[in-house]
Amino acid sequence: MRTAHVHRVTKETDITVTLALDGTGHHDIRTGIGFFDHMLEQLSRHSLIDLALRATGDTHIDFHHLTEDTGLAIGDALTQALGERKGITRYGLAYVPMDEALTRVVLDLSNRPHLVWQVALPRPKIGTMDTELFKEWFQAFANAAGLTLHVTCLYGENHHHIVEGCYKALARALRQAVTIDSRNHDTVPSTKGILSGPS
Repeated sequence: MRTAHVHRVTKETDITVTLALDGTGHHDIRTGIGFFDHMLEQLSRHSLIDLALRATGDTHIDFHHLTEDTGLAIGDALTQALGERKGITRYGLAYVPMDEALTRVVLDLSNRPHLVWQVALPRPKIGTMDTELFKEWFQAFANAAGLTLHVTCLYGENHHHIVEGCYKALARALRQAVTIDSRNHDTVPSTKGILSGPS
């Protein structure tokens, strides 16, 4: 089983993640931020990655540290569960419509972290959460997971729909990329023979 358990503790946050790549999308997520919980539930459900998460932190200041560190912890768990990344499909692509909004996510489990974020969120908040924090989460997740990640909202008006589309499209693209390729199940999908960062 491709699973991982991560406990990340700093002076600002305390986060525990348990993750299983070959799951059913079962989730048990508590960050204390309702909309954020909802997004992480979408990530789990639509990727079929089982995800249990408990996160506490200095949210009396703002939600920045908790959001970023949660991305780092989940990304770290994904990296651990992938191991040497043998046999994975590696690439993923998904388009997700949410009513009037359409989002595209393209990714490569290359172990070369890079984020391209083309998502306009001019409203400052969704519920109690600052909209600028979603890019911070995606950046932290890409860094820790070793993802080349391109997220584009092609169009949309409702901020809830736009952000939810980003998480659902990430989930569907991840579901493709982490799947074991039956024709190449015992080798690393790279001519270098290793996915360990830039050469």
